[in-house]
Amino acid sequence: MALVDESGDQDGRRRWTVTAGRTRADGAAWTHPDPTGDFSALDGHVTFSWRQLEWFEEDERALVHARDPTKRVDTLRSSRRVDVRVHGELVGSSVRPLLLFETSLPVRYYLPFEDVRTDLFLPSNLVTICPYKGTARFWSVRIEDTVVPDLAWSYPDPIPENPKIKDLVCFFNERVDLTVDGVSQERPDTPWAQPPAPTIDGVPGSDR
Repeated sequence: MALVDESGDQDGRRRWTVTAGRTRADGAAWTHPDPTGDFSALDGHVTFSWRQLEWFEEDERALVHARDPTKRVDTLRSSRRVDVRVHGELVGSSVRPLLLFETSLPVRYYLPFEDVRTDLFLPSNLVTICPYKGTARFWSVRIEDTVVPDLAWSYPDPIPENPKIKDLVCFFNERVDLTVDGVSQERPDTPWAQPPAPTIDGVPGSDR
């Protein structure tokens, strides 16, 4: 790897193109002029773009960003009855959900596709990437004349650390009516109460 084609920004940054073999990433490295406060440790160092370069932890490629060592993602198989309703319509009902517990997020209920009304699904172009789970594909849900966008997702090829979520489907608790063993669950107040933002340059608008 080499830094070439040094240039200067109007804000005083020095910027370089990063090259490795025949691959070039224009402007993918830079310095911070006169960093102060919390950023003072950057003085004399070069910053590399996360979006433009491929990053690895040991020999494994890192997705989206480096994983937080204080964050946990655990999955548990369950026999609880989980019902999912959208505008009053039952779109999923299962007694074999997979419960996913992720630090700082609501419990997510992953259901087998066989237990879900996939006839109500509409394919979505939305793709998001999570460093703890992998790449998710999405569906919108049509109830009569109403389409609820990007409401359900699945991981067809999750990362090796979370294999149990493969080919299961999950709905945003924030935007459906969810009951567990007959008990209605409150809709959590999170940023995902609205449809998630699309992936931009490989960086998703949300983790779930």
